[in-house]
Parts: sequence; C-alpha cells; structure tokens
Amino acid sequence: MTKIGMIRCEKNESKCPLTNCIKSLDQTIQGFNTYDECTLTGIFTCRCPGDNFTDLVKILKSKGAETVHVVTCSFSKKEKDGWIFGNGFCEKIDDLAEKAASEAGIPVTKGTAHLPKGYVPDVFK
Repeated sequence: MTKIGMIRCEKNESKCPLTNCIKSLDQTIQGFNTYDECTLTGIFTCRCPGDNFTDLVKILKSKGAETVHVVTCSFSKKEKDGWIFGNGFCEKIDDLAEKAASEAGIPVTKGTAHLPKGYVPDVFK
C-alpha cells in the first residue's frame, strides 16, 4: 500500500474541504490511478509564496509518505465545462515540486481529483 501525502494551496482552503481529492485517493482514481492501493499520510496547506513547500514535503516524508500529490486546483482552473490545464492558484508549482522532489528524495505528483481532460499527472523525481 502506497503512503501518500497531499499539499493544497491556501487560496482554496476556505472553499474546498478536499472531499473529492480524498475520495479519489481512497478509490485510486484520477490522479491516484497508478496505485493498486493507497492511504493518506497527511495534508498540508502551502502558504504563498511557497518558501516552505520543500519543508512540507520533507515533513510528510518523515511521517511515512512515500510520495506527495499537489492538488489539481494549484495548476488548473475550473471553467463552465470542466477543468482546464493552466491558470491554477500557483504560478510556481512546477519549480516548487521539482525542487521538493529533488531535496526530499520522494516523488511529487501534480494531480489529485478533477484532472483536466487529457491531462496525465506530471511526476517530479
């Protein structure tokens, strides 16, 4: 069973309780469809400008996370007809994820629930 941590963006924390992200993890669908089974290790909220993102990943790793997923709204936006790639809450998410994966030594994946059509989650190692 893969142990997974999640990081959300502060810009959406008072609007979304991560219901569908957690449901997707539990059912191993959407951004979690590459795992046979997984369990949630913990969730952090990243605060702008993301200076502590790597530290959050390291803490999740110390709590047992084998990988960390960044919620979809960080890099995608909900439109009338569904989610589209781009224009999410964090302009720096690729840089933050790449640095954190490298320094923490565990993969960081962009994507949880509500994946945009045709999007395959980016995995930074």
